[in-house]
Amino acid sequence: MIRLTLSFLLLLFAGPSWADTDGHPVTLWRAQGISNSVYLLGSIHLLRAEDHPLPSIIDTAYNDAEVLIMELDMDDLDALATQQLFNRNGVLHDGTTLRDLMGEELYERAAIAAKANDIPIDMLTKSEPWLAAITVEMLALYRIGFNPTLGVEMQMTSRAVADGKPIEGLEGIEEQLAFLDGLSLDAQRDMLIQTLEDSASIGESVDEMIRAWRYGDLEFLESALLDSFAEHQELNEALVTNRNRRWVSQIDELLDDADDYLIIVGALHLVGEDGVPNLLAQRGIKILQLSEPDSIR
Repeated sequence: MIRLTLSFLLLLFAGPSWADTDGHPVTLWRAQGISNSVYLLGSIHLLRAEDHPLPSIIDTAYNDAEVLIMELDMDDLDALATQQLFNRNGVLHDGTTLRDLMGEELYERAAIAAKANDIPIDMLTKSEPWLAAITVEMLALYRIGFNPTLGVEMQMTSRAVADGKPIEGLEGIEEQLAFLDGLSLDAQRDMLIQTLEDSASIGESVDEMIRAWRYGDLEFLESALLDSFAEHQELNEALVTNRNRRWVSQIDELLDDADDYLIIVGALHLVGEDGVPNLLAQRGIKILQLSEPDSIR
């Protein structure tokens, strides 16, 4: 089973011998407007040092774009304000605990899984289940060498800031947290339990997931999406399909512009029937998956 934790790596977020070879597809598309192009790059939000450099065609798309757009404008995020938002939306302040929200049976199951991951369950006691799940996910990924500063968004943000290239966001941080905080308690419980139980073996699947991302293996990525959310319809709608539909309307408007854009979103937003490329194609927009080492023009 493809793990929900790994899917989060390609949603919200190659070994050193993986040399790029001629002619392989990349998780990158070009949508053609009347007088401009909009590039759609699937991201992994956290990467490792050995996952770099990125495919060179990503650099080409970046250089061709006048504007960089991501799920969030990473350069505009205030660390203190963001932490306050997490505290307001995800931290329990009224004496309620995670045990209260999970119920005794599920809490004991969570505690067993947390212990197997060397995570003291007490550190999560004041977190709502969705925030506890994100905390567990980040800890699991950090332990095997993943870092957000090495992820696609942070790398591209640093370049854009240095180059003076405008950066925009499809959403605000308040909006993203609202998606999570608005999940039903049942969905949040499921999210935490599966994240905890999957985290112990995350290293077994991560290389395969990154290979699929790097080499544009849409069949594998779509299977990952379907497998991860097959029993989590509410999560799928809140975190994937509803957001995809909103973004498609925003992207459609950009195709009437004169500037070229590079849009970076989690890779699993770009695959399947409800993926952004397919939804754009349904609107009659010409869109093409690119390959390494294609020329952009």
